[in-house]
Amino acid sequence: MANTETQGSLDARQPMIEAVGLSKFYGPFAAARDVTFQVNEGELVAFLGPNGAGKSTTMKMLTGYLSPSEGSARIAGHDMFHDRIAGSRHLGYLPENGPLYPDMTPVAMLDFFAEARGMDLHYKRQRIEAVIDLCDLRTVAHKPTSKLSKGFKQRVGMAQALLHEPDVLILDEPTAGLDPNQIREVRKTMRKLRETKTILLSTHILQEVEAMADRVVMINEGRKVFDGDVAELQAIENNLDHAFHKLTGAV
Repeated sequence: MANTETQGSLDARQPMIEAVGLSKFYGPFAAARDVTFQVNEGELVAFLGPNGAGKSTTMKMLTGYLSPSEGSARIAGHDMFHDRIAGSRHLGYLPENGPLYPDMTPVAMLDFFAEARGMDLHYKRQRIEAVIDLCDLRTVAHKPTSKLSKGFKQRVGMAQALLHEPDVLILDEPTAGLDPNQIREVRKTMRKLRETKTILLSTHILQEVEAMADRVVMINEGRKVFDGDVAELQAIENNLDHAFHKLTGAV
């Protein structure tokens, strides 16, 4: 009976990220074609696929940065084409190699984004302090961003994404190009975040998927080829790496 009740509560969770038939065409080329999935409240879903599969394109459509050729995207119930501002209040987005202002310090940049979001003085100061601590930026808070390591730059990007206390995070390759120590720090931050956020995480590191993800969505050549939990994916070939190769047609 307890299992039935637990499953019922999981099924009742609100969908926070919804892709419905998302497609993006550039002439005859389809960067994404009819991609449909959802991420429910409190889930961490890994978004997998080989380079060029359409992951970043799909994430940009979900965040409203890119208009779909077909289909729709919703964040916390808000259509990101027709009601992007409302949806963006719930969303923190960290693009791969996200742009930073090199001459600004992390504190100055966070202050700039807080002003752009219309935060009042007290809330702005409170949130800047909170994300600096959460992302372990205290030692570099007043150094120019251009002087920071890639690991610290990623943390600054994460702090910006978290500044307005979003319910939803969409993170595109947050550990790409980091060394093992930096990856460990980012994972530590992710473990804190998953306690209170709904997260869609694009990654190539299958160990991260096994360690953190509730579910996996995989696309290949712009189409969804898998949507299920980690155990289901692993069962395809008794190994995540082999399952990835099988589903993406990699040689």
